[in-house]
Amino acid sequence: MKAAYSSILMAMFLLGLAGCSDSRPAAAAPPGGGPGAVQAAAPVARAPESGFVASGPIVVENQVDVSALREGVVAQIMSEPGAIVKRGQMLATLDDRQISAELEAARARTRSADADLRNWEAEAKVLESDYQRAQKMWDAQLITREQLDHARYKAESDQWDIRRVQEVVKTDKATELALELELEKTRIRAPFDGVVARRYVRAGQKVALGERLFWVSATAPLQVKFTLPERFLGQLKNGQEVTVTSSDLPSDRHTARIIHFSPVIDPSSGTIDVLAQITGGPGALRPGMTAEVRLQDTR
Repeated sequence: MKAAYSSILMAMFLLGLAGCSDSRPAAAAPPGGGPGAVQAAAPVARAPESGFVASGPIVVENQVDVSALREGVVAQIMSEPGAIVKRGQMLATLDDRQISAELEAARARTRSADADLRNWEAEAKVLESDYQRAQKMWDAQLITREQLDHARYKAESDQWDIRRVQEVVKTDKATELALELELEKTRIRAPFDGVVARRYVRAGQKVALGERLFWVSATAPLQVKFTLPERFLGQLKNGQEVTVTSSDLPSDRHTARIIHFSPVIDPSSGTIDVLAQITGGPGALRPGMTAEVRLQDTR
């Protein structure tokens, strides 16, 4: 009985081995891959750029605070930050009512002095004519010496009155001019073409002499200030081209020309100060950005 049971177990074991031998291994993927296979892109090698790289700020020649030339109250704001302005364009005005009234009074005094001067000049012509007639009568022995001298003194005295009134006219015109200049100081104007970068005051605010009102910056031409090691001193020349980029705009490349470099070396740092001006349009570059300058090192 045990022999029969052992035979049955051996038969079942052999059948299980036969079933396992029928299973097929998974097919290997073809070398080219199927339609949906994703292949990794091979990295593209780029040749490293040669040359020396320096960095420095982008600047413009004209960039100033526009300050008040006199004290007063801001009457009107006419330009806001970001506004493009031309040289002489009004940015704001101060209250000018008092100065305008004083100027009108000064102009009235000038007109009155001018009228007095014309009156004295007309009288001088009359007295000069009287003197010439008295001279002829003296030559004809028709009047006395005293009468001739009297006519001459009156003519000379009138000339001195004319000079006095002429000085009054000059003084009145000088006062008028001074008030016109004070009136002009209430007109806050752009000193050059550019953009209003900041506004520091508001309408109705009282400002003091010298207080800053606006910050105006030119937008072009853009320049880059940077320093180079002293070994470049013999390699630099005005007009030399360099490449300018910005870390914020790595794909935006510009060409600049050196317009100035220091003829001496800074002993504390062993460097040379260099100024290059960007040619062409500024693109996205703006004053205040940091630029990278690349130039050839022929050492």
